[in-house]
Amino acid sequence: VQLQASGGGLVQPGGSLRLSCATSGRTSINDPKAWLRQAPGKEREFVAAIRPRHGGMHYADSVKGRFTLSRDSAKNTVYLQMNSLRPEDTAVYYCAASANPDIILSRVRDEATYDYWGQGTLVTVSS
Repeated sequence: VQLQASGGGLVQPGGSLRLSCATSGRTSINDPKAWLRQAPGKEREFVAAIRPRHGGMHYADSVKGRFTLSRDSAKNTVYLQMNSLRPEDTAVYYCAASANPDIILSRVRDEATYDYWGQGTLVTVSS
């Protein structure tokens, strides 16, 4: 399974970006996908995830109401629309996928849950 993240860049505070995560290889549209991020000098943290089989989308409190997940099943791609960006959103954003379509809710935010990782895309929010 390969994940290709793209869409990062430099944006001013209050601006928007859309990240894409294209998946290829032996993967299922039911595989949970997630975005996590790592800011300079900090640990990687959960941002958002989707569990297709359970119809759930989950967001970190810090991005709720500003970031939105969506997916295109035909393209096997997950998107992260990021609005009202703040300097503290600056980070390398990673997409990840789990081989278990039935991960439990309590594991969604745990990076150890995810089996496959993309290479990361840098988002810089600065004026």
